[in-house]
Amino acid sequence: MIHVVLYEPEIPQNTGNIMRTCMASGSKLHLIEPLGFSLDEKHLRRSAMDYVLDLDYDVYENWEAFVQAHPSDNYYYMTRYGTQAPSQIEFAKVKGDIYLILGKESTGIPKAILRSAKDHCMRLPMVEAARSLNLSNCAAIIVYEVLRQLDYPNLSRVERIKGEDWLDR
Repeated sequence: MIHVVLYEPEIPQNTGNIMRTCMASGSKLHLIEPLGFSLDEKHLRRSAMDYVLDLDYDVYENWEAFVQAHPSDNYYYMTRYGTQAPSQIEFAKVKGDIYLILGKESTGIPKAILRSAKDHCMRLPMVEAARSLNLSNCAAIIVYEVLRQLDYPNLSRVERIKGEDWLDR
């Protein structure tokens, strides 16, 4: 299973978009407090749409509570300080669940956490003048890179709501 972990997210629209990505991709979402918003805010509901009703997510009091609940060697950190692209990590060879961890919008993931896991730190390649991409965009990119490497397990490859022959009708 793919897990998306948001370390102290601050912007409700980003978290709402990530909720939508997690629901659509079959990923579980983990939110680490403090959050910069209330989970019932209207902006969060707007960006997550009704997908949040089918979303599998948990909220943790802090990083330590999350780590205690989910001990794993499979934590992968999205950070501007990473030295490898997500495509360089062989996720198909990972045994067990995969945890994709993204930091808060203003400061990212604490240096103390990253320092102990440098070989699991990823960065999306971009021009030198750019510091980062939007958090929800980063989450979608890395979730779908992992899914691509795993050949999209349990995901539909055809349109189910309007029908896979919609373009032909």
